[in-house]
Amino acid sequence: MTDRWRLIGTVAVTDTRWYEYLQARPDLTEINFWRPSSRRAFLAPAFSPFLFKLRSPLNAICGFAYFAQYSRLPIWLAWETFDQANGCASKSELDARIAAIRERIRFKGGDVAEEIGCILLVQPVFFPREAWIRQPSDWRARTQTPTKYDLSIGEGARVWQECQSVARELAVQPVDAPFAAAPSPRYGRPILVAPRLGQRTFQIAVMDAYGRAYSVTDEHSLPALDAIHIRPYHDGGVHDVSNGLLLRADLHRLFDKGYITVDTSLQVVVSERLKSEFHNGRTYYPLHGRELREPKKTKDKPDLEALRWHNENVFAA
Repeated sequence: MTDRWRLIGTVAVTDTRWYEYLQARPDLTEINFWRPSSRRAFLAPAFSPFLFKLRSPLNAICGFAYFAQYSRLPIWLAWETFDQANGCASKSELDARIAAIRERIRFKGGDVAEEIGCILLVQPVFFPREAWIRQPSDWRARTQTPTKYDLSIGEGARVWQECQSVARELAVQPVDAPFAAAPSPRYGRPILVAPRLGQRTFQIAVMDAYGRAYSVTDEHSLPALDAIHIRPYHDGGVHDVSNGLLLRADLHRLFDKGYITVDTSLQVVVSERLKSEFHNGRTYYPLHGRELREPKKTKDKPDLEALRWHNENVFAA
């Protein structure tokens, strides 16, 4: 006997100002659901539904998105990467909101005061007030932390199916690939979506995969590092960690211009053109032959086909 179909999602209490700001910006495809403390990590299935629940007395589901990545980020990096997708108009507003919440909860930051917890989400859909959905009837009133729900049975299924119905009415156009609600004759066919990383979530995912350290010399100077595509997105590359590297900003530019590459044996190759064209390059030639430090997870390791593409189409010896 096979197990029944299941879809596990998350229902999270959402700040009204955050919702209102982002609901007015339907062009955003990636958002940061941040928390004032980074001490408690958030875990969920990749690209599982993440539903936004407004506090009492509103007690309504006001939208949803898909979970892409959890990361502890310095506040400056959260703003630099997500900008207004943090649900604020400016960095100073973000700082003020974090400070106000921390004061209310008597947060003692210590060494992590400059970090916030970031639940990175993709493909958000925010409902106008008239389309809000009644929160789960079994929601515990004092709950403040994100709560897992089985979206295939009971109140979880009811809420998720209503979310899908509202999304249809709002003419949200899904991507043509399977992932979403369980079949339901009451609500019709499920919306089919294929959640994936975007440019912003890609950058953070690559940084985390490489331990926020330069993938050649293991330097940890985060402000000087760039998460880059091996094969650019505009040239057929994808926003996937395996299509990414974490390089120093100067090497990022040289990589894009074809003065350095990484070959399929994962060694750095520096072009002779630096010497012939600029009569220089002594800063970079010591890197020639260095072996790339790979991410720990197999799925995150550099895609050899992407490296081969860069070797053949961008790099010039």
